[in-house]
Amino acid sequence: MNKTVNRHLIELSKNIKEAMFLLNKLAMDAILFVVDGEGNLKGSLTDGDIRRGMLNGATLETKVIDIIHSDPKFTRRNEVDLSELIALREKNFKIIPVLDNESNKIIDIINFRTQKSYLPIDVVIMAGGRGSRLWPLTKNTPKPLLKINDKAVIDYSIERLQKYGVTNFHVSVNYLKEKVINHLSSFENELNFNFIEEDKPLGTIGVLHQNINYSSEYVLLLNGDLISAIDFEKFYLDFKSKDADISVLTIPWKVDVPYGIIESSDGVVSALKEKPTYTYYANGGAYLIKKKILKYLPKDTFFNATDFINLMMQKKKKVVSFPFKGYWLDIGSHEDFKRAQEEVNFN
Repeated sequence: MNKTVNRHLIELSKNIKEAMFLLNKLAMDAILFVVDGEGNLKGSLTDGDIRRGMLNGATLETKVIDIIHSDPKFTRRNEVDLSELIALREKNFKIIPVLDNESNKIIDIINFRTQKSYLPIDVVIMAGGRGSRLWPLTKNTPKPLLKINDKAVIDYSIERLQKYGVTNFHVSVNYLKEKVINHLSSFENELNFNFIEEDKPLGTIGVLHQNINYSSEYVLLLNGDLISAIDFEKFYLDFKSKDADISVLTIPWKVDVPYGIIESSDGVVSALKEKPTYTYYANGGAYLIKKKILKYLPKDTFFNATDFINLMMQKKKKVVSFPFKGYWLDIGSHEDFKRAQEEVNFN
């Protein structure tokens, strides 16, 4: 249990005076969740509950169990109904406990003052590539750890996903793997990391064939050299609304043709367009995937995400696109690296 959770807990044997001290320390996040000796949720407590209790005769020595709100809102980590959480967020609920699936123990706290959402997904970040096109920058530094405005490239994705309530990360490592593992240890008090060590290159999705212990039914696969302002909640909701097996983040790519273009059929001209601009949608290096279809990945085989998408279409699985028009940059070249230094000022 992390420190954020502990700050909001009080045992039912404590009194109102002790509760007031804890609520004062929480300031804007002033709500406590009352638990029994085994950590099971029994109710919630706010300043308002204390005032009402004292108006009804309670004193500073009264046990908190006597004045709690006994039916607080909560969710369970593997049973998150995002639409219900969004409804609570829109009703101005700011702090919601997350309970273990097998008991009523609080395992996490959703704080909508500091985070955007709480997505029930696992994230796999591909961070094992050599970054050859960025040589010599990557001679002693793996590409995900290159600094953009004093922050490692991979940190932009991790910190953004953290704001969407993601805590479970699986990171594929190979080239200079010790440096990646050591760097991510700074997040260990708040996030869960599982490092997947590739003995040989397995492409952009081949590593997912391994026996990874996912905690969710949905997996977000993300390139480790990506910096973006993706709204991951919209990405997830679009994926769910379409009942997709795979959703591919796509980026608009405009092509300006410097000539007049003739459209014709059987030699007969039907249209003439002067220097048109065409918009195509490019693969954005982020994929939402139903965990159950990962069984189709070939074992111990080099396999790219594009190979897997083609395989799933052959098997009549539902593959959809999520067009994204916000900031997106793949740090794949020296030009991209320089551009990022000039443009990136968000997380």
